[in-house]
Amino acid sequence: FYRAQRKRLGVLMDGEEPAGGAWNFDSDNRESLDSAPDDLVPPAEFPPDPITSAVLELVEERFSDLPGELDSFNWPVTPEDAWSSVLDFIEHRLHRFGQFQDAMWVDEPTLYHSRISAALNLKLVDPRRVVNEVEQAYRDGRVPINSAEGFIRQVIGWREFIRGVYWLEMPALAEANELDATQPLPQLYWSADTSMTCMGQAVRQVLEHGYAHHIQRLMVTGLFALLYGARPKEVHEWFMATHVDSVEWVTLPNVVGMSQYADGGIVGTKPYVASGKYIQRQSNYCDECRFDPAQAYGDDACPFTTLYWEFLDRHEEDLADNRRMNFQLANLRRKSDQDRIAIRERAEWVRTRAQAKEL
Repeated sequence: FYRAQRKRLGVLMDGEEPAGGAWNFDSDNRESLDSAPDDLVPPAEFPPDPITSAVLELVEERFSDLPGELDSFNWPVTPEDAWSSVLDFIEHRLHRFGQFQDAMWVDEPTLYHSRISAALNLKLVDPRRVVNEVEQAYRDGRVPINSAEGFIRQVIGWREFIRGVYWLEMPALAEANELDATQPLPQLYWSADTSMTCMGQAVRQVLEHGYAHHIQRLMVTGLFALLYGARPKEVHEWFMATHVDSVEWVTLPNVVGMSQYADGGIVGTKPYVASGKYIQRQSNYCDECRFDPAQAYGDDACPFTTLYWEFLDRHEEDLADNRRMNFQLANLRRKSDQDRIAIRERAEWVRTRAQAKEL
């Protein structure tokens, strides 16, 4: 689909061939940060205008008891400001976006991401105009191909694919629950009150800014909900309620399909599951956490790692015919019966503590 889009729209094409000699450069786009980034330019901010200020006051008056904060609201609310956000991203962060798009760092909610998804989804800015500007930055030599292509793929590839899935699969998609996940979403999603540094960081920034970048959504908040066994509809409703860029046609297929695998493989061919070791590899969250991502059970076991193995154990038969799960299931089968029992017991501890708001 993405290649067809590139050809149809004439984006990043050199005649009949893809610019840079390849259709994607994902192999260059999975790096983590070795130290705190020292070249970050914070995204452009837009102080509330009179209309926005009046709305913020109204929200504070009527909904002050709901989760979230208003003090840091600085989003663009006009087409002019939205375009300024696009140019700011291209000038200051796009050059490192590709390389570090899957990286995370404590107290850095944006890193090199664009933060323009809300403007795109609210139609404050034309996605084709954005794509053209990003391609021009590459053609001018201002940004590398892996950053330009990685960003453009998200817009004309993934975003448009997700739109098609929504219109093709609704309304059944909204009720999908292929893995029969029945756990209520833990309260920590509304409070950020947890000893898990990664979850505390990701949820807290959502409550403060209404924003998390894509890897935090997929591999932290979304992943924990999947491993935990939370009801997919509740997970989707949380994303809709807390993220400023949430529009149903974008959010629902991404959450129900890509994140929770509740669609049984329409969006993605396998559940995106990983242990706490993935988060450790892509961030410094684990440096300040009391849990050990290398441990699946025991007092210091990381809840992500515990629930990862328990997820595979619980769904071993469901996923046995999925070839893309062969490696992970083979690793599960190497564990002893005693290990599996200990993992199940620790998973029960995790869920009990989460329900008691003590995780």
